[in-house]
Amino acid sequence: MHFDLADLRLFIHIAESPSLTQAAKRAHLSLAAVSVRIKALENQLNSRLLYRDSRGVEITPAGQKLLQHARVIMRQVDHLKHDFQEQADGDAGHIRIFANTTAVTEFMPGILAQFLSGHPGVTVDLQERLTRDIVRGVLDGTTDLGIVAGPVDAPELQAIHFSTDKLVLVVPNGHPLQDQEKVKLADAVRYPFITMHEGSTLVAFLRDQLERVGQRLPQRIQLYSFDSICRMVQAGVGIGVIPDSAARRYGADMKLRVVELDEPWVVRERKLLVRDIDALPGCARELIEQIQGTRAP
Repeated sequence: MHFDLADLRLFIHIAESPSLTQAAKRAHLSLAAVSVRIKALENQLNSRLLYRDSRGVEITPAGQKLLQHARVIMRQVDHLKHDFQEQADGDAGHIRIFANTTAVTEFMPGILAQFLSGHPGVTVDLQERLTRDIVRGVLDGTTDLGIVAGPVDAPELQAIHFSTDKLVLVVPNGHPLQDQEKVKLADAVRYPFITMHEGSTLVAFLRDQLERVGQRLPQRIQLYSFDSICRMVQAGVGIGVIPDSAARRYGADMKLRVVELDEPWVVRERKLLVRDIDALPGCARELIEQIQGTRAP
């Protein structure tokens, strides 16, 4: 089989566009030319890639397989360009990272600041995503690197452990739970919660755990940092579940009480997820080494 990179890029445009017309515009091709190219791809693969109707196009199961491979191939082409550009420019490259809430808000900004100061030609796209989207992104080549916490069922990926944290409950002085040695999450939800913003991995995780025991998360305020959560807890607005590292960093000065959670899932192994570390560009491998060598809080 002979694949044209332009055809693979075109197929990605189609998958990410609402219609063939929009995909044609993105690819700077006529609609007729797009149809011819897709038909040629289907003939070459002996598979139907698209369902077409008056409402637009839908990717077939065979098309989904091609899309996954196409994204990986195009990411590798980008890495190839950057690796050779490094030889010309001395230091260049682009790394895309999908990460959970703690990574994005707590330790990755400091790690990236140090890394980028020594790699002036490298750019980084760091995006907060849910765990399932992080895994999917690494699998289909949408992202180079994923950062997750807790168990992940993805045997196709390489998982690199780099640190461990645990989730704890923070409450204000004088709260009824402050003297409890341990507390179940289902018992803590009698009180209003201060949580991270909608869409954060931590909020999604807590909701999943509560749904399993028929409870819901009583969110009073949603914020964008653990520091802000601690300040709201200090003010007596509610209580919160945050990483122990964040509780120690912010809660100590605010004299918050830290209560252990009596749950099997509190310990969180932090991992880097990659498809194939040897296939990553040099700058991405160097970043992984730096993350492993940095004691993440």
